[in-house]
Amino acid sequence: MVNILIAEDDPVSCYMLETTLLKWGYQVTVTGDGALAYQALQEKDAPHLVILDWMMPNLDGLELCRKLRQDPTKQSTYIIMLTAKSEKKDIITGLEEGADDYITKPFDREELRVRVRVGARIVELQQTLADRVNELEAALTNVKQLQGILPICSHCKKVRDDQNYWQQVESYISKHTDAQFSHSICPDCFEQITKAQIEELKHRLRKDTKF
Repeated sequence: MVNILIAEDDPVSCYMLETTLLKWGYQVTVTGDGALAYQALQEKDAPHLVILDWMMPNLDGLELCRKLRQDPTKQSTYIIMLTAKSEKKDIITGLEEGADDYITKPFDREELRVRVRVGARIVELQQTLADRVNELEAALTNVKQLQGILPICSHCKKVRDDQNYWQQVESYISKHTDAQFSHSICPDCFEQITKAQIEELKHRLRKDTKF
């Protein structure tokens, strides 16, 4: 479940917003101004969705938006500005300063519910994408590749490593990649080597049984 941070200095508005979000099943973190909100967002596992007022002491909503958008680790934070400033120019300013959405007070419960749900869905999608990226990066760190020229002996087929030591091909590849070997015999080797060894063994067995 998405954790939502509230930045609101008015106790009544803050209480109404908190109880409404809790009723809808969200986790809620409450702060009294923009400075406390910014501090809370620096914590580990901080909320990724913020509902903030514009007019607050210490650090107002616009300043908080700017700080979050300038912070590389917080640029994906979804910001809903909830404020009494309802003129068109105010809405434009709020969105230009970094808010993702804008709701005017007094808020309509259904409008708030829908807009919060959109924000929560975007946050969840971003988190899913981040998890996939982390999984991909972890997988790439485990991938080893052989590149460049690999010296190999023409007779015994041993290869020379970077420290000028010669070793069996399977030992070298196992050390430098994630490949594993299961030994078998190819048809050519069977005909040229193994088959002859089998015939020789049969000949010895027949010879031994004569005594």
